Parts: sequence; structure tokens; C-alpha cells
Amino acid sequence: MAEHCLCLVSRIPGVAGPAGFQRRLAEGLERRGVGIAYDLADSPYDAALVIGGTRQLAALQAARRRGVAVLQRLNGMNWIHRRRRTGLRHYLRAELNNRLLRLIRARLATSIVYQSEFARGWWEDACGVAQAPASIVLNGVPLDAYSPQGSESRPADRVRLLVVEANLDAGYEIGLDWAVDLARRMQARLGRNVELAVAGSAPEDLRRQAERAAKTALTWLGVVPPASIPALDRSAHLLFASDVMPACPNSVVEALACGLPVVSFETGALPELVQTDAGRIVPYGGDAWKLEPPDLEGLAGAAAEVVNDNERFRRGARARAEAGLNVETMIDGYLRALGWYR
Repeated sequence: MAEHCLCLVSRIPGVAGPAGFQRRLAEGLERRGVGIAYDLADSPYDAALVIGGTRQLAALQAARRRGVAVLQRLNGMNWIHRRRRTGLRHYLRAELNNRLLRLIRARLATSIVYQSEFARGWWEDACGVAQAPASIVLNGVPLDAYSPQGSESRPADRVRLLVVEANLDAGYEIGLDWAVDLARRMQARLGRNVELAVAGSAPEDLRRQAERAAKTALTWLGVVPPASIPALDRSAHLLFASDVMPACPNSVVEALACGLPVVSFETGALPELVQTDAGRIVPYGGDAWKLEPPDLEGLAGAAAEVVNDNERFRRGARARAEAGLNVETMIDGYLRALGWYR
């Protein structure tokens, strides 16, 4: 019988983002002898982990009254809907989710894990320091599965610039606009063909718009299953992290573990992840919170540096992952937050 049991409040559908995190955490905890449940009705369990928010507030409150600890994992808040038109339904859903996150953080959480220093600062600036004890645990991946070792090779006749995002809509299509512009500027700087390869869900109208604007090769990969991500990362020269204010993007952690250098702007948690020669992070060049036009020419210069010395940056990317982005390090962090670490 397991010494401890953790309820992961609701099984998250999908393959990437929070769903991928939940799957890795559950697998890692079970390896450590922790029992896993997915429904607050499936008692007994010793603690509940809320990944972001949940609408099961009454059941969560009842668990608290039974003495169950509630750990809340927080990334950032929904914000881009206040800067770009995403539709009334999306706007209202985003605002409701923010309210749920704040309510759980303020009244129900007995401890909090922030995904990064950036995420912690964002929450504390907006809502003050939480009463519950807090820690920071970066996302991690299994370094044996996500590895530079594999049969894949990068194309010799062109530079492959990769973008990996779960969804490229609801305001985040701006990242695709930047990626298309970046590929064009890289091609001009390098004097070599550049292919922009995009993995993720993109609406058809957004694809057509990108194809009209592109001056380089553009490949749509669709939603790539998690098992295929390492091979995809190994087949590219660099990853552009296109999210504007990421809290701790899995796509970046996965890329670094596979030895794929990352380029992006100095926003969100990216400076915490992409350090030394793991890639290049450059100043945004304006107010990123207002989505002012970024310095894409500066980013193109950084990307050219990474391409021209690709092997050095590939070694740096892997070294960064080995230094602190292992899934076992992540599991340790959650066990400490729960008070179960031995």
C-alpha cells in the first residue's frame, strides 16, 4: 500500500501543456511509491493538487475540512485577451478562469508551487504575497527520452527554424506572425534558405494568412504527439519560443533537453530557462505587455549567431537541461512542497 496518495484534481485532456505535465508528474510520483487519484470523490487521499484552477470548489473545500492539504500549481494569468480581440466568449472564459485562480490561491491553497520566478513575481505584483507557503519548481522532462541521441539529422540544404505551440490562436497567433518575419530576416542575413516548421494547432485562415506573408518555405506539422517531439527537435537547427509571456514552456524545456538551442525575446521565464550558450534571449525592444512591435532584426541577428555556431549552442542547450530541467528534479520539488520528500 502506498504511504501517500495524491489527488490530481481532474484528468487533463490533450497531449501537451498542462496535460503533458500532469502525465509526467503522475508517472514520476508512482515510481516513487505515491498513489494517484483523479477525482475528489475518490478518497482517501492525503493531498490534492490543483493544476491552475478548478470549478470543483465545493468538493475542494470539503476536502480541506477533512484535513486534506491543497497544493496549487500556478503559471501566469490570462491576459492577452485584454490586448487582442479574441471574441466575447473567450474573453469571459479567460476572466472567469482568472477569478477561480485567485480564489483558490487566496482561500483554499495550503501551499503553492509557481512554475518560475517570473510567475511568482507576476502573481505577487498583481495580488500580493499569498498567505500559503510557496516554492518554485521548474518543469522537467525525462532526459533519457528527450536527448540529442538519435538517428535524425538536420537538413543540409536549408536552415530549419522550429515553432512548437499547442495552439496558435485566441490572441497567440501574433507569435506566428513574428516567426514568419523572423524566418525572412534570417534568410536575408544568412544567405541560405530558411524553412519555418510549425507544430501545433493553427486555424485554416491563419495558415492562409501566414502563407501569403511568408517569403521562405513554410511547413505545417499539425499537432505532434509527445513521443515524436524528440525526433522533431533533433531535426531542427533552432527553436523560436513564440509565446509572449511564458511561465515555463514545456516546448523550451523539451528542446533544450534534445540539444536544440532556443531563441526568443527577454520576456516571461525565458531568461530563467535559456542561459549561457543554450541559445540567445534578446531584449524585446518595446513594451511587451502592450504588444508593441518587437525588435525582430535584433532577434534575427541572435538567431544567425546560433546557426553559425550550431554545435556549440547544441552542447550548451543540453548542458542547461542536465543542470536543472530533469523530470526527477521536478518530482523532488513537488514532494518537498507536499512535505513528502525523503
